Amino acid sequence: MSTQYATFHLAGHLFGVEVRRVQEVLTEQPRTPAPLAPPAVAGLINLRGQVVTALDLRRRLRMPDRAEGQVAMNVVVRAAEEVWSLLVDSIGGVIEAADATFEPPPDTLNGPVRELIRGAYKLDDALLLVLDVDRVLEIEGVLAV
Repeated sequence: MSTQYATFHLAGHLFGVEVRRVQEVLTEQPRTPAPLAPPAVAGLINLRGQVVTALDLRRRLRMPDRAEGQVAMNVVVRAAEEVWSLLVDSIGGVIEAADATFEPPPDTLNGPVRELIRGAYKLDDALLLVLDVDRVLEIEGVLAV
């Protein structure tokens, strides 16, 4: 058995989300600030009339902010009945990984990254960190799944 992952880059790391959870991928979208929201909430975007919360994964994973002027891409994911946008640095491709090669989070990871990934795949040229979308969306002060 194998699983397909939509991949993206964040602060030099390769992350993946199961393809079945991804609705679409978009270039940077105008965001409306969300007053009093937690720091990881970058704002709200209008997705063809639907208001979608944009979550900055760099902030959620406690990584440094993007450089001034660096464009963020949107990975729009579905979680239960909600749609969310995950802001990432760049989009990768779709990777199919053999389930037998899946490993728990590496010991070298610590902090929020370790808590918010399900595990990893060792690829020929990179380490694919599989994001736990449901845990990422569990943000205090925001109605999530």
